[in-house]
Amino acid sequence: MVDNKGIPTDRRDEISLKEVILKIREWRKYFFSKWLVILVAGAVGAGAVLLYAVVRKTNYTAKLDFVMDEQSSSGNNLGAAASIAAQFGFNLGGMGSPGGFFQGDNIIEFLKSRSMIDQTLLATVAIDGKQDLLVNRYVQYNGFRKKWAKKARLKDFQFSDTTGNFLQDSLMGEFYKSILKRNLVVNKPDKKLNIITIEMETPDEAFSKAFVETLIKNASDFYIRTKTKKAAENLAILTHQVDSVRRELNEAIGGVAAAVDANPNPNRAFQRLRVGSQRRTVDVQANTAILTELVKNQELARITLRNEKPVIQVLDTPIIPLENDKIGKIKAITIGGILGCFLMCLILLVRRLYSQVMEADPS
Repeated sequence: MVDNKGIPTDRRDEISLKEVILKIREWRKYFFSKWLVILVAGAVGAGAVLLYAVVRKTNYTAKLDFVMDEQSSSGNNLGAAASIAAQFGFNLGGMGSPGGFFQGDNIIEFLKSRSMIDQTLLATVAIDGKQDLLVNRYVQYNGFRKKWAKKARLKDFQFSDTTGNFLQDSLMGEFYKSILKRNLVVNKPDKKLNIITIEMETPDEAFSKAFVETLIKNASDFYIRTKTKKAAENLAILTHQVDSVRRELNEAIGGVAAAVDANPNPNRAFQRLRVGSQRRTVDVQANTAILTELVKNQELARITLRNEKPVIQVLDTPIIPLENDKIGKIKAITIGGILGCFLMCLILLVRRLYSQVMEADPS
């Protein structure tokens, strides 16, 4: 079988394979002849990457995994209790399905919200044995104080754990944008699971750890307050009513005793002498019945509050030493050497091909 040039196909393949092998030998010989140049390039590359590894700031990543309890356990178990309480005009609160604010991916946006990050930065934490606002640590490792030294308004500015200060709120707004863009990542590694991961990457190891721990604490406190607000309010109302009825009952019991003491041996011919003690007896019976029902509802409200307390279960907390992106010296030298040699070989290859093309050009 021959091609259109009359050369057998098998023969053509043999020639092509031979040419390839010869070309490889030629290039290998050429690169070996330039070994010194390639070696110098590798050394330069190794030195450059090593210098970069030494000079660059190391970023530390604090990672925290948690699971949020989104389902109310009291919805099914205490449905009958809620019905009984409703007959007496009490709403035990939270007995139904949980609100949608903390469902799905809403919690991710909530953790990245301005209010949560501001609250976290303005929290007082202990770092290196010192109590201070977390925002001051953020300002310190970013070197903002040096940048602000020439600005009269910022030179001696001190942060406080309150809001409403225009200058502080403006600075916090800039910090918020920077943290969201460069440092903070909140996501679900696996969409099928309810595990949420918070990652904070900064050059300050202690700050990264303190930030994620404070953020999840603030979120957990807000979550609990929100989910138990109605149940806590109902419990407070019931407790107040129980105390009021108990006082009335005690006064009624005291009134019965006082009426009996006033007429220890009433004449049966005068029934009006027994009216006072009888009225007080009726008050005692009525208050006793009311108090019995109120105490029942109070206990139901306590159970509801306990069951409605949501839980943000932390699975993994950041432990020092944190994960970091520091490049080791040996690794830097290896990467730099390989990169330098590769780039030099590429340059030599391009130059060689260019020379061959120019030599073959008849013009």
